Amino acid sequence: MMKFSNLNRKESISKLKSDLYDVLVIGGGITGAGIALDAQDRGMRTALVEMQDFAAGTSSRSTKLVHGGLRYLKQFEVKMVAEVGKERAIVYENGPHVTNPEWMLLPIHKGGTFGKFSTSIGLRVYDFLAGVKKSERRTMLSSAKTLAKEPLLKKAGLKGGGYYVEYRTDDARLTIEVMKAAIEKGAIAANYTKVTTLIYENGKVVGAKVQDQITKEKYEIRAKKIVNATGPWVDQIREMDQSRKGKVLQLTKGVHLVIDQSRFPLKQSIYFDTPDGRMVFAIPREGKAYVGTTDTFYDQDTAHPYMTSNDRSYIINAINYMFPQVKISEKDIESSWAGVRPLIYEEGKNASEISRKDEIWESKSGLLTIAGGKLTGYRKMAETIVDLLAAKLKTEEAISFTECKTKAMPISGGNVGGSLNFEAFVAKQIQNGVAAGLTNMESEHLARMYGSNVDTVFELFKKNETDAVNYNLPSLLFAKLVYSIEFEMVTNPIDFFNRRTGAILFNIQLVQKWKSQVIAYMADKLNWTEQERKAYSLALEEDLKAVIVPVDEQEHLPYAANGN
Repeated sequence: MMKFSNLNRKESISKLKSDLYDVLVIGGGITGAGIALDAQDRGMRTALVEMQDFAAGTSSRSTKLVHGGLRYLKQFEVKMVAEVGKERAIVYENGPHVTNPEWMLLPIHKGGTFGKFSTSIGLRVYDFLAGVKKSERRTMLSSAKTLAKEPLLKKAGLKGGGYYVEYRTDDARLTIEVMKAAIEKGAIAANYTKVTTLIYENGKVVGAKVQDQITKEKYEIRAKKIVNATGPWVDQIREMDQSRKGKVLQLTKGVHLVIDQSRFPLKQSIYFDTPDGRMVFAIPREGKAYVGTTDTFYDQDTAHPYMTSNDRSYIINAINYMFPQVKISEKDIESSWAGVRPLIYEEGKNASEISRKDEIWESKSGLLTIAGGKLTGYRKMAETIVDLLAAKLKTEEAISFTECKTKAMPISGGNVGGSLNFEAFVAKQIQNGVAAGLTNMESEHLARMYGSNVDTVFELFKKNETDAVNYNLPSLLFAKLVYSIEFEMVTNPIDFFNRRTGAILFNIQLVQKWKSQVIAYMADKLNWTEQERKAYSLALEEDLKAVIVPVDEQEHLPYAANGN
């Protein structure tokens, strides 16, 4: 197995150039990563390329919930609710270090979207469809018990609440762990590798010409089957294939705001009505509260969607409507993120009404495209398309592959004995971390974050401990940094501070404090030129400003924020 690191980038590219693959996956979000894992595990030689960083698109910009979509019951999406509802528990069991159960409170107000009776029935149906285990089934609460769970809620017109379980995740880290699992099985993947043209022989697609976005080198990758799993960009790949016909994408944008809990002391995850009848989440996480999402049609820069002042005002108004005591204003916003959802166009429907179901399309050239879907359903989506790949390769190449086994397959870091054993696993790892020179708190944090990979994190920290001192980096941050470089294919500071650690979103003060030292270490470790160092430093500064200042208020900035 080749180490998943840009320290080995030349070797990875050499293999991509020289080998013939059974499957080339275009797109390194959660769907592409899931396909790569399933395909490689079944015995297909699998390659994957991503034009940005892994999870840089939709897969790091969600509400960070593995959830069944209670509101889709109102749209009679019964099959989808049943399928993704069951997948929640599978995602959790396969990676309890990146996903955990989160009790959700749905307050019921007079005149609100959900009535008390309809909520009770809806949650009961939800429990049934999703196969929810007994300990996590819904309960209905009185108004007094609802306020006991969350005292900040609007009291006027409160009739009670529904209390049920969803699953909170770190979407970017979930994607990285699935990708690493695929690499551990033998897949080859490269980030910052953009498909520029598809390659054809006798009218059939047989590969892709790509360009390394770091070195600008161009080369070809050959494969028997090509899968377009590029999320918001699937129609662009279909245009290359001259097959953008029939159904097309409708992009919608969702924005989330992050507020420190000193200003918004949220005790409990809430799913609540907005004044215009939409539903929004407010979720506590690591001393912060994040709130979202908006849902608007979007036709701007797909790679760099950002908050506007209207987005910010909408969410602030929603917070103050449901939590009138907190009186949040613009100055309380510490960070934000915006994401683009690649939905399948449905005429006459608004952004909130469009189905989140997934579909697979095959063009005349044999290009397979998967579009739509939800984070929660990534594994099932992958299973469906890899079943199709297996059938086609059996017919066309007379090669047989094994059945899908991902339902009970831990992702990278997930070998902890299942969710029931996770706490015992973490407790055991604390002493190993202390032996490596970390504190109890640091060791526990790393064990929860990296799961069964934490032994490698501790080992790397101990081996490189003097570098932490030489570069004046705190132990916890350094442990994450050295591991992300050696085993998580980090290329630049934004990869590290955003998608490998989430610090830009949930601890922006840490980024501001230690960014120079992190850049200095990465520059030396990854052999950056002075020009590269300046470019990466500037890009990080732009990203830091972009998560705070709405895009339409950035004229006063020294440079325009154009993201990652």
